[in-house]
Amino acid sequence: MAKSIPRTGSRRNVRSGSRKSTRRIPKGVIHVQASFNNTIVTVTDVRGRVISWSSAGTCGFNGTRRGTPFAAQTAAGNAIRTVVDQGMQRAEVMIKGPGLGRDAALRAIRRSGILLSFVRDVTPMPHNGCRPPKKRRV
Repeated sequence: MAKSIPRTGSRRNVRSGSRKSTRRIPKGVIHVQASFNNTIVTVTDVRGRVISWSSAGTCGFNGTRRGTPFAAQTAAGNAIRTVVDQGMQRAEVMIKGPGLGRDAALRAIRRSGILLSFVRDVTPMPHNGCRPPKKRRV
């Protein structure tokens, strides 16, 4: 069998430089989605491109422990640690959802040293939208 000759233009051979470390982001938006089962923290730039993200599940919490405030605090700390290294100083915080991790994630963000310009609750609220399912008869 003849050995294949690697092409110089192929993506596998050329190691592209990591864009995450080269880009400097002075201002960003931190999105916290806190459900009852998990908390997801996403850090974006002002245009909405994701820079860093973390969730309680990726931090190693399983099952019901993912919905705890401590798991949310750990997830927020992990997501923010990378963007602080990239030079983020100011941020806006958007919190969505009814979960236990809302306050804990916000506390972790405050402790990180990033100046918060505002904190907004963007939980979707229906103006009496869909008809609910029929009541259970047990």
